[in-house]
Amino acid sequence: MTTPGSAQPLPSRSGSVGDVGERGLIEHIRRRLPPAPASVVIGIGDDAAVATSDRGALQVLTTDALVEGIHFERRFSTPADIGYKALAVNVSDIAAMGAAPRYALLSLILPASLPFADVDGLLDGLIDVAKANNVTLVGGNITRSPGPLVVDVTVIGAVRPRRILTRSGGKPGDHLYVTGTIGAAAAGLGWLREPAGQGADLPEDSGLARCVLRHRRPEPRARIGALLGRSRAATACMDLSDGLADAVQQIAEASGVGARISAAALPIHEAARRWFSRDGGDPVAAAIAGGDDYELLFAISSRARGRLRHVIQQARGVEITKIGELTVEPTMRIERDGGGIEPLPAGFVHF
Repeated sequence: MTTPGSAQPLPSRSGSVGDVGERGLIEHIRRRLPPAPASVVIGIGDDAAVATSDRGALQVLTTDALVEGIHFERRFSTPADIGYKALAVNVSDIAAMGAAPRYALLSLILPASLPFADVDGLLDGLIDVAKANNVTLVGGNITRSPGPLVVDVTVIGAVRPRRILTRSGGKPGDHLYVTGTIGAAAAGLGWLREPAGQGADLPEDSGLARCVLRHRRPEPRARIGALLGRSRAATACMDLSDGLADAVQQIAEASGVGARISAAALPIHEAARRWFSRDGGDPVAAAIAGGDDYELLFAISSRARGRLRHVIQQARGVEITKIGELTVEPTMRIERDGGGIEPLPAGFVHF
């Protein structure tokens, strides 16, 4: 982001982004952000940002774009929800690599008719995640969109050598664990898309309301990801952006192994289980196929159980559940309660 050298008056919150203009938007964003730490040598205001690296650490870089109509709908999510999620999903990717997030770049592709107040809302949510995860916004870009709103975020993190986590380190016999619960975000989105969700902020059912909030504002497991990396407890790791089934398949294929999952062990959110069970639905298939949970799936060798206990002790109450294991046979299977074995359902795919 670049901005004029002289101070400009803050734009009015009324009107659209087209009324404010690119320079006004950039200046407004700059003034909204907290002061940058000393590690940011040059921040917003030049053609590029300059920051120092953690000594002896590797840089971890990720980017993710949220596109209106694909990743969010403005009738379901507030601007603050969208800004929150845009940064949170990138922090989740950094966590899955065992790293700590440091810096973020924000690109806003905005319809000219977008209310200027919505930009403030986007910043509100993004700043909440940045503060919670010690992330500094150091720059980005603003451009006009002839169609949907797009929020594109890049995050740069840091991790020490030998502490980096990948999808490809799993071995046969490693146990598979998942953080938190699964299925909540998919159930929340399901409710929002039904007639009952039109015009209502949250469902009356408190459990289902938590599912809706989970869809709107997923919590990245940054602390647990960093703990797994520092302790070298995990052999492989991935976040559940596209669902548990997709993550299991990705880790297994990258590691050259298979996987067996226990349906009875899956930590399915209780309200999501009730939602998926309506009309005779299969809550297990729905929960493992649904995306947007942003939990972590990771593999642990039998030798690292002591390290895992340390991670659990430091997880601040986040549930960590053993759900299966990696196998020599290169197949993806799920074992049902009665002992039957089925192929693992497919996760979410974009194309």
